[in-house]
Amino acid sequence: MTVRRAKNSRVDLVAVRGQLPSAMRQAVDSYERHLLLEVNRSPHTVRAYVGDVVGFLDHLARLGGRSVGDAELATLRGWLAIQRNADVARTTLARRAASLRTFTAWAHRTGQIASDPGQLLASPRPHRSLPPVLRTDEAAAVMEADRTGGPSAIGRRDRLVVEMLYATGIRVAELVGLDIDDVERSRRVVRVLGKGAKERTVPYGLAAERAVEDWLQAGRAELAREGSGAALLLGTRGGRIDPRAVRTIVHRRIAAVPGAPDLGPHGLRHSAATHLLDGGADLRTVQELLGHASLATTQIYTHVSVERLRETYARAHPRA
Repeated sequence: MTVRRAKNSRVDLVAVRGQLPSAMRQAVDSYERHLLLEVNRSPHTVRAYVGDVVGFLDHLARLGGRSVGDAELATLRGWLAIQRNADVARTTLARRAASLRTFTAWAHRTGQIASDPGQLLASPRPHRSLPPVLRTDEAAAVMEADRTGGPSAIGRRDRLVVEMLYATGIRVAELVGLDIDDVERSRRVVRVLGKGAKERTVPYGLAAERAVEDWLQAGRAELAREGSGAALLLGTRGGRIDPRAVRTIVHRRIAAVPGAPDLGPHGLRHSAATHLLDGGADLRTVQELLGHASLATTQIYTHVSVERLRETYARAHPRA
């Protein structure tokens, strides 16, 4: 049976994975368990990494390989070359190269491959485009925008969603995972469980505190149902709010501000980081607040700030 591989979809990868030689299938299964249970990667990351490995092992099997031990540097480079010739984005190529390096390192540690060819595998530097961000006045307008027609439980919840995202710069998954007890109101901080199950404490300001108080005192009880548990933010049916609902809330609130770029929750995270740096925060502090493992990830916001400075200079200086 021929498996369609034109698209890197979940259905295609499941079919390809099922047709791998037995030793390769067992290796993929073990590697997936390693990512999930031992290094505690998110389900999204596991899907991406395992999908990349399945694609490579399918390539290796087509060349006659029967196990992970048949992988060599040339086959790793050959598979990436095929991706590059297919006009795969540089960011995707970089991730796939990283996936292969992680996989071959694990295979070497577990004795499935004699040496680690991935350590010699270079990857293309991904093109880092500057993320769009809100101006400070636009951010303030988003916090005040109300598309619900007046004070209501939904309106109070939506206000807290945008206030907390912008005040803390936390991720959507981190926001929806918050319980009431994770908000230490006396200190105005939230305890966040980030990537890799790493916990960090992030401060928030007075505006977000007012939104927390308004929601807990006059909004949450209206949506709470049996089984709502300790979730801070609730959906319309009383369960913990869904990330898709958060994205809808953010897009709707930003759309209410004339001229503001169409951003989602990650755009509020970008905006918070940029405004912190514009206000004088140092890069290490912003890295800690955002929960970035590497300072290099945080450095893109310095480029955003410089670009904004350049645009302002070009508009304002008579000899720009």
